[in-house]
Amino acid sequence: MLETVQNLMHGAIHMKKTDTVDPTLTEFSQGYQTLGSENRRKALIALATQFGVNRVHIRELIQHYLGLQSDDHAQQSDLDEEGCASALYRMEKNLRHALKPLYITLFERLNAHPGGLKFLVDLRADLNGAIEEENIPLLRSLDSDLKEKLATWLSPAVLELHHITWDDPASLLEKIVAYEAVHPISNLHDLKRRLGAGRRCFGYLHPAIPGEPLIFIEVALMRGLSQSIQHGLAGINLGKFLIKRVIELVRQEMPHVKMFATLSPIPGFMQWLLSKLASQSKLAQSSSKSGTDYEEALASALRENLLLPEEEKEIIEATMENDKSIGPMEVLLKLLSSARHEWAKSETLSKMVQPILMRLCASCLWPKTE
Repeated sequence: MLETVQNLMHGAIHMKKTDTVDPTLTEFSQGYQTLGSENRRKALIALATQFGVNRVHIRELIQHYLGLQSDDHAQQSDLDEEGCASALYRMEKNLRHALKPLYITLFERLNAHPGGLKFLVDLRADLNGAIEEENIPLLRSLDSDLKEKLATWLSPAVLELHHITWDDPASLLEKIVAYEAVHPISNLHDLKRRLGAGRRCFGYLHPAIPGEPLIFIEVALMRGLSQSIQHGLAGINLGKFLIKRVIELVRQEMPHVKMFATLSPIPGFMQWLLSKLASQSKLAQSSSKSGTDYEEALASALRENLLLPEEEKEIIEATMENDKSIGPMEVLLKLLSSARHEWAKSETLSKMVQPILMRLCASCLWPKTE
């Protein structure tokens, strides 16, 4: 089946605009959805490998373009200058075309195909999973290009803000239960409570994906907000626009509400923490080596006690780290920066990490002042 899907992928990309491409796109999307996770990963690698850009052709065009630019600087008549300018414009157009990966054609044709936009969102979710398994440049480039396209096609300007209530179709409510990632919904009674008095739920819908919330936000009046988004839309900044729209609506309905807060996510926290842990780990390693008095004094001045003594002990015990040359901060750094986030899947490690992250997050949001 994998070979069939790859052949359909080739046909959908290389068909002429005048050809009827819809049947091929339907067969491709249906065939892809029947594949297991491993074959989906192989199909995505094939898409990135076989239908990217032709770098040999690009180099040839660049060399030709640079040659035209050199001729442009030479003494020429007005007629020659006009001809050279036309040649440069044509070459620039050819370069833009050559720099466009072939798989972009597949994305664009799927976007115009019934059900294709939803398929692309799900495809990107598979792509993110493949990158976690095999983080290679080809897949990252494919993801970046698809993310850019989705960000354009799912612009807030074309999205409908929908107030989700208990009276909405069951199919929509089922998706709210399935997609809730921040605070899982346990049953229908729990869902009805979240849509009841003192609560609001809003979601962005797209005309091409009816009944499918791309992102939604739950509001508990006077208590806070939380939001969930489909995995295939990770990194596409719809949440910011949704929160702003919801605040406007809540203010119109209840002008007396003055304070709004979102508790998740916290942009920049993990980057801040990993940077701190890396720098402090290096300082700890350098201070353990013999150095000049100046170097020791400098290291002491820059050192921060990120971890409490009891936290350091818990980290070593929970991870069973036996290498005495590796300090607790370095152990925590390795744990948090692991590609597969194994610590989040371990009850022991997540129980150990959670209070540490909570305390350090507070330090990030409210830094100490001297």
